[in-house]
Amino acid sequence: MTVLVTGAAGFVGFHAINALLDRGETVVGIDNLNAYYDPALKQARLDHLKDRPGFTFEKMELADNEAVLALVDRVRPDRILHLGAQAGVRYSIDQPFAYANSNLHGHLSVLEAARHLGDDLKHLVYASSSSVYGERSAVPFREDDVTMQPASLYAATKLADELMSSAYASLYGIAATGLRFFTVYGPWGRPDMAYWLFSDAMFEGRPIKVFNNGEMERDFTYIDDIIAPLLRVLDDSPARGHHDVFNIGGASPVKLMDMISTLENALGMTAEKIMLPMQAGDVTRTYADASKLERVYGYKPGVRLEEGLGRFAEWYREWRQREA
Repeated sequence: MTVLVTGAAGFVGFHAINALLDRGETVVGIDNLNAYYDPALKQARLDHLKDRPGFTFEKMELADNEAVLALVDRVRPDRILHLGAQAGVRYSIDQPFAYANSNLHGHLSVLEAARHLGDDLKHLVYASSSSVYGERSAVPFREDDVTMQPASLYAATKLADELMSSAYASLYGIAATGLRFFTVYGPWGRPDMAYWLFSDAMFEGRPIKVFNNGEMERDFTYIDDIIAPLLRVLDDSPARGHHDVFNIGGASPVKLMDMISTLENALGMTAEKIMLPMQAGDVTRTYADASKLERVYGYKPGVRLEEGLGRFAEWYREWRQREA
């Protein structure tokens, strides 16, 4: 049995592959190693994986549907964990076609690969995002909320991925599940996210940029609280043609200024703050109702922000020393 993991050099992909290998799975990972953020971090993640028994890596563009089809025809995975995508809300304003290429064409390539595998594929699990909910005052966010007003192109592509997946499940009998991630953080994380940007600024003596004058909330979810339920979902074998989506989040939003204070304590530093207005494409709050995931898969997040940022801070110091 083989699991195909897209976005293998990404934050969640790296942790998911480690967990799969820990339990003896055979994993084929693909990634294009693009330069949206430092490719050295992506390569470092791969370096930790490359010598592990059961893992092979292919550098590949997801939008190259012929290459993706040839790969799945060769390795015949029984499950696909599709995490590869162009991330970032603000980057989608400047580079919209990167999102069309990776998140629309790339996602379609994966769906076609799943169609090609037919009965051999037990489950396609893919990453969606809390961004599909857009700006809303009613909280917490529930999977049955109407999600037709995304605040960014990134969010629109993730919503489109859900719709395409639903169509393919119905048309071709694919068992597919989308996971709406809520602000995942932790060691080996993404340098474009606020907690990492703030850490860089504090270590380098620069002020941090605090948008919407700090009047924001995020449902931070520690990476370990993502990976455990993700594997439980991946292990499931839903009926053919079944498509569903689940929130996967901490279900405990934190005010931005409280997150900054927690990060300052974890790093033992104090940030100089520049207060700025809201950025285009951003939203005021995210807040997951994770009761559906708990009911179906027993999901219970367990890592509080103080503990999670403490673990990140410890890793981050080591990373900076390694890269110095």
